[in-house]
Order: sequence, then C-alpha cells, then structure tokens
Amino acid sequence: MTRLVVTGTGTEIGKTIVTAAVAAVAHAQGRSVTVVKPAQTGLAPGEESDVDVVRRLSGVDDVHELVRYDDPLAPESAARQQGVDAVPVAELARRIATLPDTDLLLVEGAGGLLVRFDPDGGTVADLAAALDARVLVVAAPGLGTLNATALTCEAARARGLDCAGVVIGAWPADPDLAARLNLDDLPVYAQAPLLGCLPAGVGSSTAADFLRTARAALAPALGGEWAAGPPVRRTADCTPP
Repeated sequence: MTRLVVTGTGTEIGKTIVTAAVAAVAHAQGRSVTVVKPAQTGLAPGEESDVDVVRRLSGVDDVHELVRYDDPLAPESAARQQGVDAVPVAELARRIATLPDTDLLLVEGAGGLLVRFDPDGGTVADLAAALDARVLVVAAPGLGTLNATALTCEAARARGLDCAGVVIGAWPADPDLAARLNLDDLPVYAQAPLLGCLPAGVGSSTAADFLRTARAALAPALGGEWAAGPPVRRTADCTPP
C-alpha cells in the first residue's frame, strides 16, 4: 500500500482538490483507493464535506470522515470550543489502521503540517509518522509561497518524514511574474520535486472533465502526464512556451 498524507502550507490552499485529483487518476488506472479525512471542521448546513467533494470528483466511494467538529478552527481548538474531547492522534491512527488495505491510502490533513488534533500536541506530522506515510505538500502559487513551502518541508524532514513533493493547489488563470517563477523556485526551496499544478476552479468540473484535468496537471509520480520542464519563462497554464 502507498500511503500519502496530504497537507498544506495553510488553509484554503487546495488540499481537498489535490487529494481528489490523485484519487481520480489512481482510480481510473484501476487501483483501489481509500481516502480519509481524520477531522472535519466548520461545515455550514448543507455544505459538502471534504470527503463528499473527493467522492464527487474522483468516483472513489471508499471515503471516511473520522470525526467532525462544529467550528472552522484547527481540530483541537474546535473540540475545545465545542466542549468535547478531541480525538487523539493515536486513536485516529488506530482507526485508519483498521481499514481494509488498498493500493493507495490518501489522508487529508487539517490546515498545515503542525496543526494540532489533540491537547497533547499531536499534529498532522505525528499522524503521518504513526501511519508511516509520505507527505505531499499543497502550496499556493504566488508571492509568499516559497518561505511557507520551505518551512513546511523542513519541518517534515526534521520529524523524520519523507516529503514526496509539492503540488500547486490552485493555479490562477492570469498568473503574475512571481507565480510563474515559483514553478522553477518551489522545488529548490522545498528540496522536493514539483509534482503538479492544478488550475483554480477545477473543483466545479464534472467528474469526467476533472479526471482529464487531473491527468494533465499531475506529474507521472502521481499517475499523471504533467512535466514542469527546465527553468524557462512560463506560460499561464504552468507549461514551458
């Protein structure tokens, strides 16, 4: 089984869409896929959960949400605000370990790598370590992303985790100079490969269109066809001119 914990350099960064893209490509290749959201927070009435989005876009039905908290906060903070006991990392890892083995396990974290699940300080990084999973980092495209991505990958390595690579979660239709140059600079700062570049807004696609986009936007290491290419001036769609 391949195990990936999908984390981000912050919130609203595109983790769910990247998780869905990796799941969609693997599912289309005939691989069995399990997707887990250990802690979902802050859903409005009638709003899709992260696992609902993954199911809709990828066609993967083996999706699991382990715990839900009311407020849009880090899981430990949300549990405290709600007046309930936060589920500790060890228990989340135990629940995930009881799921049947599949070819690919995708675990979507909450917020960033060091966001806490429990009051003992258990983080997304600790969950990745408990699962013996590699970390896939979802990054923003523009100004400020280099430092945030470098810090996330450095923190992962400091905890003995293997950073599988970086995926840009929402590439704008009209990228500025910083975004275009970040395609070259991100893997240097991360010391990990750039493994994809998903266009902003792709989450509103049909499942068929989403799969086509996912294949084109993810690198071969994640089952797709995207290639960042050598350092050059970049075009709006993430590819060399």
